[in-house]
Amino acid sequence: MDLISIEELDRAKIDEIFVLSNKFREGYKSDLPNRIVALAFFEPSTRTYSSFESAAKRLDVKVIGFRGEQGISTSKGETFSDTIRMLDAYADAIVVRHKYEGAAKLAAEVAKKPVINAGDGRNEHPTQALVDFYTILEEKGKINDLNYGIVGDLKYGRTVNSFLLMLNKFSPGKVYLISPPELRARKEILDRLNFNIEEIDELEVNINRIDVLYVIRIQKERYLDAAEYQKVKGSYRITKRIAENMKKDAIILHPLPRVDEIDREVDKTENAKYFIQAQYGIPVRMSILTLILGDSYE
Repeated sequence: MDLISIEELDRAKIDEIFVLSNKFREGYKSDLPNRIVALAFFEPSTRTYSSFESAAKRLDVKVIGFRGEQGISTSKGETFSDTIRMLDAYADAIVVRHKYEGAAKLAAEVAKKPVINAGDGRNEHPTQALVDFYTILEEKGKINDLNYGIVGDLKYGRTVNSFLLMLNKFSPGKVYLISPPELRARKEILDRLNFNIEEIDELEVNINRIDVLYVIRIQKERYLDAAEYQKVKGSYRITKRIAENMKKDAIILHPLPRVDEIDREVDKTENAKYFIQAQYGIPVRMSILTLILGDSYE
């Protein structure tokens, strides 16, 4: 089983991942003897890499791999495919992050072992979507019938794509896509959605209607033109005043890292759930690794 796109998972498999995540939080110990996972992060990462590494070690799964291309043979001219073939020989599963769209799919075509997409360019980040929705379920008690606001860089943010595509598997209320015109969600993503959306520029217009506010930073690393980045930098900022105008039980999520799109004062509010969200990444990724590496946990 590969995990390249969130669209590959049906509701039954998502529910299975969430149930197993609860088991891990309750102290369940999996049985994955002598397994090795390769973390092939061709693009820099802190949270996702560390989350997968922590998840693997808590499962007693050994970890090999790298962060960034310095010090690996691609810097000497080795092709991406050959690097994946080598890791395929060394490990039982490969977690891939890369700056180019389609890299994870290519890795899955090359490798015989399972491949997990940890982010490929501006395409997708499926394990983050699983973490996001597990957080919503835990913090709100449900996913269906909630109003969602997704704010920030909807054009280049890969977490947005996986988030929206995963919403297809549920029954949300209203979904507000909040961004500058230059950063609207891409048509090829919008055309695949089966729920009610409204694209708006203003953050505060519907803020008191939103149950889940998903905040995305401006993806500076995706811009080839620095001047274009400067035009949209700082387009939205979630302040304590904005948080106070939200529903009392509304939650604010962010896949992290943040830059300046959420004021530090918001961290002290009951709405802020992004650090808890990061913590949930451990049991969710433990579940993903367990299912892919083949533990029979029933």
